[in-house]
Amino acid sequence: MPVVTFEAARLNVEQKRQLVEEFTETAVRVTGLPKETIFVFLKENSADNVGVGGVLLSEKQRSIKV
Repeated sequence: MPVVTFEAARLNVEQKRQLVEEFTETAVRVTGLPKETIFVFLKENSADNVGVGGVLLSEKQRSIKV
């Protein structure tokens, strides 16, 4: 059971669909395994749960918008 995990900010349904399809196609091509054996997990992270350079991403984004 190969697993592909992708973490990102919020995604819309079309983006999720495209990521799952393309990650699966790539894994099948590289491993030669059937697509039914490939699991793709998408994890969405809010800006309050990500730190960059010692600062929450949500705070960094607010300071840029000012």
